[in-house]
Amino acid sequence: MDLHHLRLLRELGDRGSVAAVARALHITPSAVSQQLKALQRSARVPLTELRGRRLALTDAGRALAGVAIEVSTALDRANRIVDAYLDDPGVPVTVSAFHSAGLTYFPPLLRHLASTGGPPVRCSDADVAHADFPGLVADYDLVLAHRLAHSPPWPADRVTVVPLVHEPLHVAMPATHPLAAKSQVTAADVSTEPWISVHDGFPLEGILTAIAAAAGRPLAITHRINEFTVAASVVAAGAALALLPVYTTVPSPGIVLRPLADLRAGRYIDVLTRPENLHRAAVRTVLDSLRRIATAGVTPAAAQLL
Repeated sequence: MDLHHLRLLRELGDRGSVAAVARALHITPSAVSQQLKALQRSARVPLTELRGRRLALTDAGRALAGVAIEVSTALDRANRIVDAYLDDPGVPVTVSAFHSAGLTYFPPLLRHLASTGGPPVRCSDADVAHADFPGLVADYDLVLAHRLAHSPPWPADRVTVVPLVHEPLHVAMPATHPLAAKSQVTAADVSTEPWISVHDGFPLEGILTAIAAAAGRPLAITHRINEFTVAASVVAAGAALALLPVYTTVPSPGIVLRPLADLRAGRYIDVLTRPENLHRAAVRTVLDSLRRIATAGVTPAAAQLL
């Protein structure tokens, strides 16, 4: 049974005529009659009857009209509960981030929300392959994800994407390396060095492929490390070069970062969420805080001061 049809039945019982119902609901008497007939087809007993020239409710019709009141009341109560949930600024918000983004964004986010009376946040780290980031929105309200410029776009039919920042990727090398004396390096400069790569399917791997293509020779991948802090420590030991992000890399003594002169290397950090999550006031507050932190150009070192 259609709730609108039930409402018409109730209005007929309260107002006493089809014409009165039509005037109250701003529709034609014909439309009222047609919808009451549609409701009658779903019932096994007559719901209305003619009394003189007026259409009135039968006993079954009055009983069903009473149920319509209960249904309308329950739906109104449900809507109010949902509205209260959506508007409640104190409902906890779950946030997932890949490792370097969590290191950079979680501390200032938590401090900012605590100082401004923002909603509680439940943080989780989730460093996954590029294709798996959209799936995380099923478990978290907000997902910090990263992608390269040439990576496939996020699936717009499944997630809402809020861009945070474009982060350059530079070549990390020991401060004592001969190339450290240059302000920038070329693909040819670094192509003969051993390299640290990420695991298969993770962002950044494509940029190493581009370096090899620009240099005209394959790179010697000697280590596969996803965690940038660990990669930086291996670079500092003089074992290999690596691509590291400029904003979210923890400063490490003994290494320097140099941009590639002949390749634009960088990644986009975005927030992914289910569209309906943005109806919640608490989620919007946390998202606004993340955007504020990104706009401020926060680094892991600066994050400790916010």
